[in-house]
Amino acid sequence: MAAISDLFSYFGAPAKIKIVIAGSPGSSSENLMNQLRSLNIEHVSPVGLLRQEISRRTPFGLTAERLAQQGKPLAEDSTLALMRRWFWTRKPDAGFALSGFPATLLQAKVFDEWLDARDESLHGLIAADQSSEAVVDHYRALGLTVVETSALAA
Repeated sequence: MAAISDLFSYFGAPAKIKIVIAGSPGSSSENLMNQLRSLNIEHVSPVGLLRQEISRRTPFGLTAERLAQQGKPLAEDSTLALMRRWFWTRKPDAGFALSGFPATLLQAKVFDEWLDARDESLHGLIAADQSSEAVVDHYRALGLTVVETSALAA
């Protein structure tokens, strides 16, 4: 994998970078997340936030835990509610790397509205294996820099 500094040359200064990592987690995206942590960029995912809710035994977490025990996924509106709470409580100037969100075109469009409401924008999207083509195409059409993980391989 290319050096993390090579990756950020696509997007700009890492301290306040806002990127989305689309697609299923693989060894390349896990390596990328480890490198991002070393730069103190917050890594956020619906799965991580959901784990926090479950460990805190919140009503939301208990409901999600019951669904998981039944083998049912979290509904899209619940995922949006979880991510909305994170988004509106974070510092607007703080950088982040989102993985697993937005996972659908609807989520991408809602997330775009949140960013617009705070006069923020994404710096780029990293398209990992099995990325949602609709999400990648959406951001590409908006002129966002899209980097394929295959382009990062050494």
